[in-house]
Amino acid sequence: FRAALDEGISPAQFVEKCKQDKRVIMGIGHRVKSLDNPDARVVLIRDYARQHFPATPLLDFAVAVEAITTKKKANLILNVDGAIAVCWVDVLRSCGSFARAEADELVDNGVLNGLFVSSRTLGLVGHYLDQKRLKQPLYRHPYDDVTYLK
Repeated sequence: FRAALDEGISPAQFVEKCKQDKRVIMGIGHRVKSLDNPDARVVLIRDYARQHFPATPLLDFAVAVEAITTKKKANLILNVDGAIAVCWVDVLRSCGSFARAEADELVDNGVLNGLFVSSRTLGLVGHYLDQKRLKQPLYRHPYDDVTYLK
């Protein structure tokens, strides 16, 4: 989203270019959630950002992309990872603590990857502790379902 917005590409042009290049649009799509069954986390993040951030141009761009992709299929919505990512870029760029180049350098250096790894780690620890609390063994997914090599 960021590169397209910065290059002045419209959401429609962005979606068309991704389609032509046969590229998945990262941050769009959900297995379960859809327009009829929206992800409450995305709604909360979007509404919070619009109410409290100085500006949300990247979020607005992502929501405009969602409006296009959901015409094709109802589950091609902005997902929680996409919402978090665009909001972090918006806040880094608009909070006044970083020059635009500094904010972009942070993103280019992978600061968002660290954020996602941290949240996944906290989720894993939470699952582990919950299994312990319930006095259940740690869940193990069936081996044949996760083994792709013979």
